Amino acid sequence: MSTEQKIIYTETDEAPRLATFSFLPIIKAFSDAAGVQVETRDISLAGRILASFPEWLSEDQRIADHLAELGELTQDEAANIIKLPNISASNPQMLAAIKELQGQGYELPEYPEEPQNDAEQDIKNRYDRVKGSAVNPVLREGNSDRRSTKAVKDYAKKHPHSMGDWTVNSKSHVAHMNAGDFYASEISTTMDQDDQLSIVLRTQEGSETLATGIGVSAGEIVDAAFMSKAALCAFYEEQIAKTEDGVLFSLHLKATMMKVSDPIIFGHAVKTYYREAFEKHASVFAELGVDANNGVGDAYDKIQSLPEDQQAEIKADLDECLVKGPDLAMVNSDYGITNLHVPSDIIVDASMPAAIRESGKMWGPDGGLHDMKAVIPDRCYATVYQEVINDCKAKGALDPTTIGSTSNIGLMAQKAEEYGSHDTTFEIPQDGQIEVMSASGEVLLVHSVQTGDIWRMCRVKDAAVQDWIKLGVERGRLTGSAVIFWLDENRAHDAQLITKLHRYLPEHDTSGLDISTLKPADATKRSLELMRQGLDTISVSGNVLRDYLTDLFPILELGTSAKMLSIVPLINGGGLFETGAGGSAPKHVQQFEAEGHLRWDSLGEFLALGASLEHLGRVFDNDAAKLLGETLDEAIAEFLDSNRSPSRRVNEIDNRGSHFYLAKFWAEAVARQDKDPSLKQRFAALAERLSASEAQINEELLTAQGEPVDVGGYYAPNPELAAMAMRPSKTLNDAIDSV
Repeated sequence: MSTEQKIIYTETDEAPRLATFSFLPIIKAFSDAAGVQVETRDISLAGRILASFPEWLSEDQRIADHLAELGELTQDEAANIIKLPNISASNPQMLAAIKELQGQGYELPEYPEEPQNDAEQDIKNRYDRVKGSAVNPVLREGNSDRRSTKAVKDYAKKHPHSMGDWTVNSKSHVAHMNAGDFYASEISTTMDQDDQLSIVLRTQEGSETLATGIGVSAGEIVDAAFMSKAALCAFYEEQIAKTEDGVLFSLHLKATMMKVSDPIIFGHAVKTYYREAFEKHASVFAELGVDANNGVGDAYDKIQSLPEDQQAEIKADLDECLVKGPDLAMVNSDYGITNLHVPSDIIVDASMPAAIRESGKMWGPDGGLHDMKAVIPDRCYATVYQEVINDCKAKGALDPTTIGSTSNIGLMAQKAEEYGSHDTTFEIPQDGQIEVMSASGEVLLVHSVQTGDIWRMCRVKDAAVQDWIKLGVERGRLTGSAVIFWLDENRAHDAQLITKLHRYLPEHDTSGLDISTLKPADATKRSLELMRQGLDTISVSGNVLRDYLTDLFPILELGTSAKMLSIVPLINGGGLFETGAGGSAPKHVQQFEAEGHLRWDSLGEFLALGASLEHLGRVFDNDAAKLLGETLDEAIAEFLDSNRSPSRRVNEIDNRGSHFYLAKFWAEAVARQDKDPSLKQRFAALAERLSASEAQINEELLTAQGEPVDVGGYYAPNPELAAMAMRPSKTLNDAIDSV
């Protein structure tokens, strides 16, 4: 175990990255007083790209592979990592980041869409490892514990966010496949012993090994499933044809986390909706390298290199598909950005709760809200959203002032259930049979597949499952809340988990606890029933469902998932403290660049820091760190109660002002306590100085707003420019730097 008392604060992307320039000096001013070092590691998209190509860069441009370093640190029982939201990059985001870095003087290679040789294939492989959910599987060496704190829940009840009015006549609904999806084809087994697996595709031409040397351990669950391309395209055709007038066609996927499977699923929707234009201009699109998996925006962008008359013809044909087809849900109706424009714009875990909060409506081409057909092809979890819609249609919108909370224990340790996002997911190149084989040649799992089908294998280690069950029981014991394991006995993977649950649950004291196992649709109904009674539930779920639920319920309860406390108790004893969701971060950066106002709410960072200090205090028996954690909790409660969160409007309090008030309230809380006289004296001076300068600091912070801001880059901001923009109050800076 390391003896250094250290917190690693991660540098990530977009609004959280900018906010760090303002908040980190405040953190260090307090942590130094407890002998706690705070260091940063760059795991941003740009940082991970640069770390992948050291030989292409000059010596002073190179950065270490901080993600790999933190991955090793998670094995240390003294690990203490605060992880901010990061970009799970889609292909368009990756290309934009590369272009920006090249413009900043980094001689990075171009991304080879279709590698022509081994060198280009190596470049593509390196870039592809950075795409999608590349960070979380490395850092999440523990299962997830996400919940709202009492202070946050009390604030939501006192200051409820707006909710749309539901009616029984709402036409909003979820459409999913009933055959040919992953749910229908899933098969699963539990390993009897340690082994090395291979994935082999057998066709009439012979056999091709798609992957080999896949290490598995005894007790590990191994799944295989595929989505039929033919069934998927037929489903899209049917749903497009059946969309009623006045109802928006709206696709919801997870093309970032599920970086292999979901962009393909997205691309088929694009090609189906825009079929006539894609078929008519197939040869031109092929020559231009138009990729439907990147959205129809890729076609609009790439035709700009053509002569004006040809450009106009193709654009007119694409636009004609919008006229003939059902109205699409819009990402930005002012600019004509549709739901099918870019895959990273329609992330299901953020887009569906937001629509449900708006009474099941999304924005249409006319700039108004309309009922929607939410298309979620795979039915594994689509039913969850339909049950929420059913509940709201029957009983009205949930009332944030009275409803209970649904927290989550998520199975994600040791890369559990990374569906569709890793190197065991494939687009099948030709008809055949795909087999998962043991080292001895035994066929463990087998599917007959056709060209274009999407096949995936995923795993869950036994130790991760045991820890997950233990955490679920512990939370039930601590809270007295109902514990629901969201598992479907009719789904192959879940049936394996249910077997393990029956085996390991008796090892824990469950006397007096309300523990049940329900399939996701029924678990949703039960949770909503309890919530409407003002009661709390603990959802104990798998990894992807964890991702969905920890946005769905917090957005309905709190208005945002960024206000959730997110703790990952690492299996080896360390702690990973996550800081909420980043789904709205892109819009925040755009507003900041245009108006100098950053509305990003750092409450997630505040909560994570408090939990991090308390954890460190326990591990190292550091009373000062424990005290700082306790007083930070007091400061957060006062911060919320006095409503010092960022406003959405320019020339009102923004992220930087919220950091000032958090520092002020924290210093005052430390100055009030009597446990540690030296800390009391140290921060009494800061509290007095900040209180006396409050008007001056607010004036300096507000004066900095209202004009465009250039921080030198979206994906890789210039540190000096960003620090100047995010620390515009000399009075505040002098006070913090003097501690």
